[in-house]
Amino acid sequence: MTTPPSAFPDVEKLVVDVLKADPALAGVTVAAQAPAGFDGTQSAVLVNRRGGAWIGDLHLDKPLVEFEVYAATKPAAHLLANAARKALLDKIGKPLGNSLVQDVEEMDGPRWMPDYLYRGANRYLVVIQVSLTVNP
Repeated sequence: MTTPPSAFPDVEKLVVDVLKADPALAGVTVAAQAPAGFDGTQSAVLVNRRGGAWIGDLHLDKPLVEFEVYAATKPAAHLLANAARKALLDKIGKPLGNSLVQDVEEMDGPRWMPDYLYRGANRYLVVIQVSLTVNP
């Protein structure tokens, strides 16, 4: 087994950049954390790395990436969740930063999930595993 790199790619930033560039998400807040004044009713996709695994022999970082998708209505949040999923799934076999996307696999979602922090929120959760080749 090879030693993992001292720093993995910033998958949150890479995924945020992918989603921001997608025309289906134009006008949607895409970020790794909620912006000031966020109350859960605005159209937003919040991207978070939830862990993952290092596959040493293949030089793969396999992070789990969670999307928290918000919108003014439940149907609108569902549409945004599907748009975010598609944008990332379309990256299979393509470069992402200094890495190559070997695979993108949906692990969960889109799943409706009430949000107890933002009472008026309409939220879907999506968890996707991204397999990125890490250059040694």
